[in-house]
Amino acid sequence: MKNSQNKNIIMSSIEDASIFRKFTVLFLLMSVIPVSILYYFYLQIKETGQVQITESNLNITLTFVVFGSIVGFFAMRSVLKKLMTITQTNREALEGMLSPSKIKELSREQNELTVLARSFSAITMKLEENIKNLESTKKTLHTVMGKVGQGISNKQNIDSFLELILETVTEALSGKVGVLMLFNGNPNELYVKAVYGADYNKQEPISLTVKEGSLLEAILKSKRAVQIPKLSSEIVELRKHAHLFEFPVILTPLVYQESVKGLFSISEREVDAAFEEDERNLLFNLATQTAVAIENSRLTENIEKTYFETISALALAVDAKDKYSLGHLDRVANYSIQIANKLGLEEEDIKNLRDGARLHDLGKIGIPDEVLCKEGTLNEQEWLMMKRHPEIGESIIKPVRSLEHLCDMIRHHHEKLDGSGYPDGLRGDEVTPLVRILAVADIYDALITDRPYRKRMSLHEACAEMRKMKGQLDQDVVELFIEALEENNVIST
Repeated sequence: MKNSQNKNIIMSSIEDASIFRKFTVLFLLMSVIPVSILYYFYLQIKETGQVQITESNLNITLTFVVFGSIVGFFAMRSVLKKLMTITQTNREALEGMLSPSKIKELSREQNELTVLARSFSAITMKLEENIKNLESTKKTLHTVMGKVGQGISNKQNIDSFLELILETVTEALSGKVGVLMLFNGNPNELYVKAVYGADYNKQEPISLTVKEGSLLEAILKSKRAVQIPKLSSEIVELRKHAHLFEFPVILTPLVYQESVKGLFSISEREVDAAFEEDERNLLFNLATQTAVAIENSRLTENIEKTYFETISALALAVDAKDKYSLGHLDRVANYSIQIANKLGLEEEDIKNLRDGARLHDLGKIGIPDEVLCKEGTLNEQEWLMMKRHPEIGESIIKPVRSLEHLCDMIRHHHEKLDGSGYPDGLRGDEVTPLVRILAVADIYDALITDRPYRKRMSLHEACAEMRKMKGQLDQDVVELFIEALEENNVIST
């Protein structure tokens, strides 16, 4: 039993051995008979001085030689057959990895070893190419993740994500120009929302009319990706803006719950080939997800608008309580926008400043009416209570994530550059630019309106008073505001 196991182990070892090792063993076995015959002749010559060959010895010798040659032939043939099988298997595997021209080139070679060597060389080159592609993909992913991070940090601005999606899908499909178009209320009018790879001035918006019976309408109704090899006269709308739509072009509707929200366009492909079926499917799926994101963003905006309008209503209710401050919020918002326009602020900053001005006194809702509407000067305790309204206002809007960016203006609109303001006593650069603008607008309106403790100042007196507050107010903002009032003929020069 033990000998049988040892024999099986030896046979298994030989079967699993390398081709080189098998060749060595077979060569040694084939050499045994010829070497033995030569050694036998050598011994005869050494003993008798001559070689004695009988008919019987010759027959035995020839039998062993022929038998050994046959065994050696079939053994070597088996080894070479395995080598050829490996080569053939390798060639078949290459068909899925190499180009047809490369496979044809290898097929012309008759020498299996040469084919094997060249195959390994081709595989090595292919692997090196794949490694380079992986490195390139890795860099692309890092770039995309960086842009996603920028989009996330940009107050969840949907525009940043739409531009990122457009750039990513255009590059992924080897296109040069990508265009995202959306419907904006009018079901027959598409407007260009974002462009990648071509010049586009957002200040001069482009819109496309979807005419009844047109090819563009048919594509939108198809609710699938459609490739157009060459632009024709059928799509007049696209020909008007040829720099954004170069053939071949693929158009894909943005579909959300059977409703078309817009259109994706990828054109002027870098590679000389049509869009494959899987590429069209990829674009359509991405367009569908983009439509979902746009719809979610719209719903979020509606919720945020409802939040703001509700809180604004509360602020206006407080404003209406005090006959002295009635209309104060709207006036401060108007003054703030005038200053912002003089400074050339961006549209988003102007919007934030307007919203902050409308809500800056929201915290007064937490001040008792007997203090808020008191005739005459407040005592020390009442004044301390009144000074808490910026903090109360901040605490009201802080839980609303979409209004968090207004917290700074609401909490700090009574801060002064010299640190004499409240509630935090900020100094110098700690007072942000939007707060400086709001502070000037707020103080100006307070100076030109009647208060329980004093009569209102004239417009010129109010301007002179603000100029005296050099250590408290930003005088650059003050001067720009006075210039705006003069330009609007509110005060004479």
